[in-house]
Parts: sequence; structure tokens; C-alpha cells
Amino acid sequence: MFENILENVREKTPIIHTITNYVTVNDCANIILAAGGSPTMSDSIYEVEDITSISNALVINIGTLNEELVQSMIKAGKKANKLGHPVVLDPVGVGASAFRTKFIFDLLKEVNFSVIRGNISEIKTVYKGRGTTKGVDADDKDAVSDDNIDEVLVYIKDLSRKTGAIIAVTGAIDIVASSEKAYIIRNGHPLMTKVTGTGCMLTTVIGSFCGGNKENILEATAAAVSAMGLCGELAYNKLEKVGGGTSTYRTYIIDFMSNMNSEILNGGAKVEIR
Repeated sequence: MFENILENVREKTPIIHTITNYVTVNDCANIILAAGGSPTMSDSIYEVEDITSISNALVINIGTLNEELVQSMIKAGKKANKLGHPVVLDPVGVGASAFRTKFIFDLLKEVNFSVIRGNISEIKTVYKGRGTTKGVDADDKDAVSDDNIDEVLVYIKDLSRKTGAIIAVTGAIDIVASSEKAYIIRNGHPLMTKVTGTGCMLTTVIGSFCGGNKENILEATAAAVSAMGLCGELAYNKLEKVGGGTSTYRTYIIDFMSNMNSEILNGGAKVEIR
């Protein structure tokens, strides 16, 4: 299903300019490397345009937001748009504060995004302009299930139409959708929610896959989401054998991403297309 997506990343080694939060920056850099990309983590307003110019994709993560980062993200985003680079947005915790929520909508006016990746509460807030969160986690009442997935697909596809971006919703059931087509992905493991930054790491994997597959953003994003979930499954299977905990689990996730190939990905992907 995801033929050549991973190979393109490994062959091209795209440089992924990542403006992310200080909680997860090291893990994000390491999983970019594991996915086949090359990370650069500059967030200084004085150099983000230059760094974006020598990169192949841009990832913007608003997890630890401040005034200088606001300006850096806008400058980098505009530069990436000018150069035609994929731009991936992770609206971490949008809805948790007025400052954070306002900035997301300001950013969406200033920058054209290729992909918007978030949990269901974050995506719902971006769509409706308001919402509820549990810090940076999804509100339980928003959870995607087999009972409400058709309803969720309607507004996710509508959000894609309005923004021009591929929308990736991650949780127990993952959805990656354009305005016309959706991938329903059932890879992953619940323990991933107990490791800080797995969502942020996924967003940078999406950036890496898109950086290596600029003409196929939808499938690249779906492949990235499936690959990350599959790494979570394989890591948990290994964790059970050694009796490790969440720190070991995080390491195994990165290990399995570094050893991922098309045979493993296509063999383990649990994907439905609608």
C-alpha cells in the first residue's frame, strides 16, 4: 500500500526544520534521524528563514509557546510557503488558553499548511473555533470510535477542504484525510499515551515522510501515522519480554522506527480507505 514512501525518505535524507517544544525536542530530533531524515531544531527569529531555506520541510509545534516563538513560526512558515516546502502543524493544547487558541487562528491566516496533525480535541477546536482539552490530551468525550467515526469523517474532510491541508487525527483510531479520501488506521498501543511526546514525535515523522514525498502528501502522512503506530506495537511486544517500563518503551519505539522498512510497514499496516 505504501510503496516507495519510506524508501524515498531514506534515499533523499530530507532536512526537516523543526520548531518544537523544549519538552520533546531531543526525542523529535532522534526519531527524524530514525525515520531517515536530518533534523535541524532552530527557533531563533534571527535565523529561521535561513534555516528553512536550506531545508526540505518545516514542522511547527506550539507545545511551549512564547512571544518570540510566535514570530519565528510565522517567519519560517511564510518562507517555507514561498519555497514550496511541505509545512506540518501540531496545534498542541489548542483550546487550553486564549493566547494559544488565538495564535493558531492567526497562524492559519498567515501560513498555508500541508498537514495539520493533532488529537481529536485539538482538531475539533481548529474546526469549530472552540473546544475542550485535558491539558495537552484529548477530552475523553471527543474520542473517535466506530460509533461516531462517520460523523467525525464529515468534519475532518470539511476542515481539509477549508484549510487545504491533509488532516491527521491520532488516538485509539487514527484518521488521515483530504477533502475527498480518508485512511482509517488502527495501528498503535495504549501505552504510547504514557510516554510524553509520542504525538510530537509522530508529527516530525510526518514532516520527514512529506519532505521525502512532496508530490504525495496524503499517502506520506498516512504511511507515517501507520509506521509510528506499528513501532508502538512492536516496541510493546519487545517490552513485555524484558519487563521494562515507559522509558525503555520510548527507546524501543525509536529503535523500531530506525529499523522500519516497506516490508515491515506494509505487512503490519492496519488501514482502511474510505
